[in-house]
Amino acid sequence: MTYPRTFSHIGLSVTDLDAAVEFYTETLGWYVIMPPTEIVSDDSAIGVMCNDVFGEGWGRFRIAHLSTGDKIGVEIFEFKNAERPADNFEYWKTGVFHFCIQDPDVEGLAKRIVANGGKQRMPVREYFPGEKPYRMVYCEDPFGNIIEIYSHSYELTYSAGAYQGEND
Repeated sequence: MTYPRTFSHIGLSVTDLDAAVEFYTETLGWYVIMPPTEIVSDDSAIGVMCNDVFGEGWGRFRIAHLSTGDKIGVEIFEFKNAERPADNFEYWKTGVFHFCIQDPDVEGLAKRIVANGGKQRMPVREYFPGEKPYRMVYCEDPFGNIIEIYSHSYELTYSAGAYQGEND
């Protein structure tokens, strides 16, 4: 049967797990469910699961589990030999290229991201200038992961017809 499933968690890769946990807890207010932990390739249940996911030879990695205010999980991974590309925004390639959070103070949160080592990738924009207060901006964490910020809920923003009339 088809029905709308709920979102459980996302997984992020970073080059410095401790710095990432600090960034996300201090900047976005997410809280730690499981502090940074090392996982090794062995015959434990988690070792076998990781072999299934990553293939043989992954060796070891560190992971922490955080949660958002609406109980969405965030797994943060630090793999050995982790690399931070110069530009992680390859939106034209298949795969997830950003995640979005909601905060009515879009401008304030964007400034907080920048103050904590991230960057703002564009000016804050309005979906309905002069009509509705729906705003958005793309930012980036200190590790190159793209964070979009919405001022209002996804449903409210798009049920209002965010793109209507632009290409008529």
